[in-house]
Amino acid sequence: MVDLESEVPPLPPRYRFRDLLLGDQGWQNDDRVQVEFYMNENTFKERLKLFFIKNQRSSLRIRLFNFSLKLLSCLLYIIRVLLENPSQGNEWSHIFWVNRSLPLWGLQVLVALISLFETILLGYLSYKGNIWEQILRIPFILEIINAVPFIISIFWPSLRNLFVPVFLNCWLAKHALENMINDLHRAIQRTQSAMFNQVLILISTLLCLIFTCICGIQHLERIGKKLNLFDSLYFCIVTFSTVGFGDVTPETWSSKLFVVAMICVALVVLPIQFEQLAYLWMERQKSGGNYSRHRAQTEKHVVLCVSSLKIDLLMDFLNEFYAHPRLQDYYVVILCPTEMDVQVRRVLQIPMWSQRVIYLQGSALKDQDLLRAKMDDAEACFILSSRCEVDRTSSDHQTILRAWAVKDFAPNCPLYVQILKPENKFHIKFADHVVCEEEFKYAMLALNCVCPATSTLITLLVHTSRGHREGQQSPEQWQKTYGRCSGNEVYHITLEESTFFAEYEGKSFTYASFHAHKKFGVCLIGVRREDNKNILLNPGPRYIMNASDICFYINITKEENSAFKNQDQQKKSKISRSFYHGPSRLPVHSIIASMGTVAIDLQDTSCRSASGPTLSLPAEAIKEVRRPSIAPVLEVADTSSIQTCDLLSDQSEDETTADEHVSSNLEYAKGYPPYSPYIGSSPTFCHLLHEKVPFCCLRLDKSCQHNYYEDAKAYGFKNKLIIVAAETAGNGLYNFIVPLRAYYRPKKELNPIVLLLDNPPDMHFLDAICWFPMVYYMVGSIDNLDDLLRCGVTFAANMVVVDKESTMSAEEDYMADAKTIVNVQTLFRLFSSLSIITELTHPANMRFMQFRAKDCYSFALSKLEKKERERGSNLAFMFRLPFAAGRVFSISMLDTLLYQSFVKDYMISVTRLLLGLDTTPGSGFLCSMKITEEDLWIRTYARLYQKLCSSSGDIPIGIYRTESQKLTTSESQISISVEEWEDTKDCKEQGHQRGNHRNSTSSDQSDHPLLRRKSMQWARRLSRKGPKHSDEMNDHQGTLSYILINPSPDTRLELNDVVYLIRPDPLAYLPNNEPSHKNSIRATGQESREETQL
Repeated sequence: MVDLESEVPPLPPRYRFRDLLLGDQGWQNDDRVQVEFYMNENTFKERLKLFFIKNQRSSLRIRLFNFSLKLLSCLLYIIRVLLENPSQGNEWSHIFWVNRSLPLWGLQVLVALISLFETILLGYLSYKGNIWEQILRIPFILEIINAVPFIISIFWPSLRNLFVPVFLNCWLAKHALENMINDLHRAIQRTQSAMFNQVLILISTLLCLIFTCICGIQHLERIGKKLNLFDSLYFCIVTFSTVGFGDVTPETWSSKLFVVAMICVALVVLPIQFEQLAYLWMERQKSGGNYSRHRAQTEKHVVLCVSSLKIDLLMDFLNEFYAHPRLQDYYVVILCPTEMDVQVRRVLQIPMWSQRVIYLQGSALKDQDLLRAKMDDAEACFILSSRCEVDRTSSDHQTILRAWAVKDFAPNCPLYVQILKPENKFHIKFADHVVCEEEFKYAMLALNCVCPATSTLITLLVHTSRGHREGQQSPEQWQKTYGRCSGNEVYHITLEESTFFAEYEGKSFTYASFHAHKKFGVCLIGVRREDNKNILLNPGPRYIMNASDICFYINITKEENSAFKNQDQQKKSKISRSFYHGPSRLPVHSIIASMGTVAIDLQDTSCRSASGPTLSLPAEAIKEVRRPSIAPVLEVADTSSIQTCDLLSDQSEDETTADEHVSSNLEYAKGYPPYSPYIGSSPTFCHLLHEKVPFCCLRLDKSCQHNYYEDAKAYGFKNKLIIVAAETAGNGLYNFIVPLRAYYRPKKELNPIVLLLDNPPDMHFLDAICWFPMVYYMVGSIDNLDDLLRCGVTFAANMVVVDKESTMSAEEDYMADAKTIVNVQTLFRLFSSLSIITELTHPANMRFMQFRAKDCYSFALSKLEKKERERGSNLAFMFRLPFAAGRVFSISMLDTLLYQSFVKDYMISVTRLLLGLDTTPGSGFLCSMKITEEDLWIRTYARLYQKLCSSSGDIPIGIYRTESQKLTTSESQISISVEEWEDTKDCKEQGHQRGNHRNSTSSDQSDHPLLRRKSMQWARRLSRKGPKHSDEMNDHQGTLSYILINPSPDTRLELNDVVYLIRPDPLAYLPNNEPSHKNSIRATGQESREETQL
């Protein structure tokens, strides 16, 4: 092989690149040969074939000309019949001879010559070796019958009046029409073209049969009744329609025989055509046809791409999409590769949806199907993943390919993509809006452990409800209040265009938030500068509002749908005085919520002094000097008045000694995690260890050379545990740890995290979590009691049960949650004081959580849920006690977040900031505080709002309230006896140690049980009772919990209320000259942030 390469001679000078470009005059003398390719296409036959057959445009013209010739020949036959005078007599010569004028004969001869020449030429061009195949074709035989007699009459004049069945040219016209339509639709999608062709064939076949029958009977009756063309048409229509009046009938045996033959032909041909048409119609019904170009250009539509369409997914999308008034005129085109489900078909037949929703069976990876859906004209494209598949990574891969295909076909179409795994998110970074399911799920479950019912709070915020109409037909007050507050959503408006916030231009953010809530009942939670795309949640009192700022606020409805009523000043002052001092607890603010108009009473906006009657302490409190008065919220922030804690140095932990403080600083540091388990994770400033923990020390249930602990009890943790039961340690689980180790969580409140995994984690995941303090894992299952005890379930504050991927797909859809529900029910019976947070696949299954067969109250809630669903509620399950209390969550409830982004493009960003998935410098974070007996002097939500804004700059957005639930005596006794029988002796001995309610925050554990009643007298009376009643309260039988989002300012605070706060970013108050060790920590974290962030 080497010798062959050495034998190749070098190129002569004339083969140089310069010589090839400039040419060489001596190229004629060399031995090179010029080769011309495709010489066979230059022959005369190939050129004719290219013109008559291969070329679409010229072929279409030839076929159109041929079709016109056949129609002209039929027209000449009709003219000949109309011009002919009927002759008398019944001789058979009238059948074979007709009267034909000379001009008419000349035209028919010319048409016959052209037709015959074209037929012979096309036969020659399509000849492939079998001449009989060309001759015996029916079109060729008909052409010979209709053309040859006219050509013979040229040479034999006596045959000019010979009868020729020219009307048979209608069948040749039908054949030419079919070929012409095939050429016309060659570039059009197959299903539509086949359907159109079949309908055309059926109609043309029927017309040809009728025309042949008309002309044949008229001609054969020349020796009979002498029928004209109209009488023949009447007879054919009556006969083929099976009416048969009998007033016109054929007389001769030849015409009768012809009618019998035509009826037989019709009985054979027409059923076949109808069968093919019905089959194509059914196939088109399955595929859904197409969305016409005219409608796409004159109407607005969005496209929904899914792998499989279930009825729950469809109704969630339609209810949420059409809940917005400006989307009522939009059409929804569904593009799905599977056949339409029976339930989906039944729903789409409802008039409300049949006029708006178009179902197309097709794939987003085919340009033809995207063209059918008119993707390039769509206002948006929603691409949803199939979460009910066992292989969720494969489902993500399909979603990624769909997103790429849509982006390639319609680059300007906005993309709204739902992805399951966070590691696949960077593949669709080009999409306009992306929701990663596992990111949101784990972050929400993590916040549920420190802020109770965060999942319910977020779910209610991202759903479009009916405002004040939710639950208003219920007889219970808590359901009315809970339902009315659930109508609050996040809206936005420019400051200078707003009635709510325009007067606060040039004032601090906290001043604007407090006074807007006090005056209008709206909660200002964030802003965005005009020249900045980042949203800032509660930027703090140092932020000064500008006229061009975009304000984000929580309210029943947006300001544009509100009407403002100014009342008399004297009347307002009377109402204001009765607001705090009167015995009535009815709201002063007339906030009538609806999607249409909201009437808001404007109250006095003057800034009251701290010693005023509405915000001051009672006289007894002043005498005893128990509490200071509430300071007013300043228009411009005063640095000395802002009581912020430096979370970076943990100065808030003043109860620790100096030595303990030094040791704690040596143990933990703050910075960005140096390693992320997947590309594209948002960097978060966290509590970290100075050195990563060895992988062997992360295993909770096995000792190693570094420690000898084998269970959670041996570690002796000061704070209670948070246990996460999951199937695998996916990358999304990383987002569960990060919010619980965020820098703004005080060190003394960090709870140990134990991951109870069915399968061992891989090294990449362990490398990511080994930098976080007090994070452990254990291989086990919640089915095994020994595993639960070993991981410290008796010392846990929260138990998070994540839905397993292997059980998400079941033969019966709603049975996917069966194993999870039964396991949680077992935990609930064995460990009644444990706070269990469960994730389910289907929201409808939450009624089985903590199921009691004899619970009459749950039965009443079930009836209420059915009534709310009948009234058109999008959140009929919101009154279920597990959901209202935040103990159960389904990720499918967050699908509406993606749908709402079409109208509110900021919703995903706001939700990510609330959950801590994104950290923007200067933006606040979600946390909570509990109302204790020492805080009840504040009395109302408005005074709490002022207290927080004036002291720490916090913005309250809602209340998590727990009230007593009245049960029948028999039900209470039965439940208590069951719990006493199931509890072990060890659990009874530790009843007081783990006696905290499941819905309390893990960051504020008290020594006494969390008592919940509407009055302090009841709480004190209950606290004097024995331990047995404390255990009864821990069983959750006597309490119910719910959320009040943005309650009215006059809402009374109650004992153990948990208030949701948006706290300002502590880093925003740090001076520029920070200590050197903090700079180093942040610098190292910055490097990792640049590496992981895309």
